[in-house]
Amino acid sequence: MKKKPLEGVPSDYTNSENAVAVRYNPVERNAARPHAVWSQRMTFDIQEILEFLPHRYPFLLIDRIVEFEPTKRLVAIKNVTINEPFFQGHFPGYPIMPGVLVVEAMAQAGGIIMMAEMPNRHEKLVVFTGIERAKFRRPVTPGDQIRIEVEVLSFRTRAGRIHGRALVDGKLACEATLTCQVVTREREKRAHGDHAADAPSEEDKAPMTVEAE
Repeated sequence: MKKKPLEGVPSDYTNSENAVAVRYNPVERNAARPHAVWSQRMTFDIQEILEFLPHRYPFLLIDRIVEFEPTKRLVAIKNVTINEPFFQGHFPGYPIMPGVLVVEAMAQAGGIIMMAEMPNRHEKLVVFTGIERAKFRRPVTPGDQIRIEVEVLSFRTRAGRIHGRALVDGKLACEATLTCQVVTREREKRAHGDHAADAPSEEDKAPMTVEAE
C-alpha cells in the first residue's frame, strides 16, 4: 500500500512511517524562518545538535532529539555507555551516572529550545541560574537510554524556566525545574585582558523578566 505524503510538506521531509517525523533543514531555517518546516516530531541528529550547543566531548550529554516543538517542548535521547569518563571514578566497581550530570543533560535540552530562537546563537551561551525541586528516583547505569522530556514554563529572549524529566525504560529517574539566562560569549575575552568586552551591550542593559509559573 502506497503511503500518502504529508499535506503541504515536501515528500523528502517525510520518513518511512508517513508523517511521524520532519527533518530539520538548517539552510532553510537560517535563511528564512517563516518558511521553515516545523513539527512536534521534528528530529535532530548529533551533527545538527552541534550547531545549537557549544558543548563538546566529554560534556555533550545529548545524542539525539526525537521531538521538538519550538518555544514549548523538546524530547531528547542520551545513550549511557561504560565508556563515559565519569564512570572511572563514580564509582569503581559500581558505576552510577552522577545525578548532577542527569540534570545537566536536561539543561542542555532546554538550552537547545532557547538557542533555536537566536539567529546569532554562535555568539551566545545559555547558563544555569537556578535549580529547584530536584528529585532523583533511580540510578542511571551503563547500558541505560535516558529519555529527556523538557517543557517550557516561561520563555524570554534572555531568560527561561523549564521543567525537565529524565526517564529510563519508562520509569522516572530524575526531575527538576531549571532557570537559565542567555549571556554573550564576548565576556570570555575579559579573562584574556580584552577590556573592550566590559561594556554591556544594549541587550544586556535591558531588564530581565521571567513569567511566573
